[in-house]
Amino acid sequence: MNIGIVTTWFERGAAYVSKQFMEVLSKKFEIYIYARGGESFAKGDPNWDLDNVFWGKRVESPFACTVIDKKDFTKWIKDNKIEVVLFNEQSWWLPILWCKSLGVKTVAYVDYYKKVTMPLFAAYDFLICNTKRHYSAFSWHKGAIYIPWGTNVSLFEPLQPNWPQLVKKNCVTFFHSAGMNPNRKGTDLVIKAFASVTENVELLLHTQVNLREFFAEDREILDILANDTRINIINKTVPAPGLYHLGDVYVYPSRLEGIGLTVAEAMSCGLSCIVTDCAPMNEFGSSDNSYYVEPDTYYARNDAYYWPVSEVESGALTASMQNCVNDLEKLPTRKQSAREHAVKYLNWASNSGELISFFEQINKIDTCSTCMEELALIEKKILSYENYGFRKLNGFYLKIYPLGKVLLKIFRKLTK
Repeated sequence: MNIGIVTTWFERGAAYVSKQFMEVLSKKFEIYIYARGGESFAKGDPNWDLDNVFWGKRVESPFACTVIDKKDFTKWIKDNKIEVVLFNEQSWWLPILWCKSLGVKTVAYVDYYKKVTMPLFAAYDFLICNTKRHYSAFSWHKGAIYIPWGTNVSLFEPLQPNWPQLVKKNCVTFFHSAGMNPNRKGTDLVIKAFASVTENVELLLHTQVNLREFFAEDREILDILANDTRINIINKTVPAPGLYHLGDVYVYPSRLEGIGLTVAEAMSCGLSCIVTDCAPMNEFGSSDNSYYVEPDTYYARNDAYYWPVSEVESGALTASMQNCVNDLEKLPTRKQSAREHAVKYLNWASNSGELISFFEQINKIDTCSTCMEELALIEKKILSYENYGFRKLNGFYLKIYPLGKVLLKIFRKLTK
């Protein structure tokens, strides 16, 4: 069976999810990657520019993300005789309808959805939910399956697991990954909380954006970064396994997650974790290796994402970080527990075993049993959604592409 994966494709969490799917499924099937647009393109990068990767025609739109050129996309499907397409974080719905018109079965990796878009997932033949939280939201879908997420525990492993040496150095290194979205990942909360932590500690911030520019309007953060010499910033893209080995405790008070990929990676590298006590962040570890900080505030995100933002209070985060310092002698045991927990429960090689059998059954399942009236209703809902509000401008925008590139630059300047 030939399987296509439609995804962003460069050094970022979503692409690593797709890469892990590719590595597992390629053991049994022929896998083809359709690299759609995103924040970046990894063309020419030996880690990403592989023989089975097709760099899709780049189409950017201010009105809908994950836009795909129809002619380019359907040709890719036909040329590679693709029978099943797995979409990763596909929030523009027309490509799912294109697949249906070609008789191609569709699978969604569930990550992004709103209350208004949840019924549209009925257009997919199957859904893969990697967290209990996602599965609870989509258990109504007859093609939904729960496959616990995990990581490559052989790639993400401690470099020097001589954890008792941590007590001898008498210093705790907190590590935080800000990625490309420091606000969602709670980087501001980490910086403010760390400023109040005492004793011999340091904070390492790994980011793919300039933090001083990102938080240019937050004077408190800028002052802390300028004056607290215990804070080190590494601003660059680092391939897996990243920089986890430089830390002792992973601090990740994320406000919102689809999976929480970095928590599994950090634990696999032997880091004790401090996370928001909210799913899916709290689905990975246990009290033996993780500290959970109760959210102080819940609120809806501007884009109406289905789950609310959960934000911890800076003082509570400081208290958890201080506990790590005060209980320094317990930290080696907690780090060892994190690694052992990851090997036992977060090993993607084990957790993904069900993935192959799931795809083996796909061609045996008759998805055409859905009545024509139901299919027509789903298509009507999708077209109605894509033709509502600002999103309806997307159709006009694509018709005048590449002139749209000029309009996009103007749009970005006006909304900056």
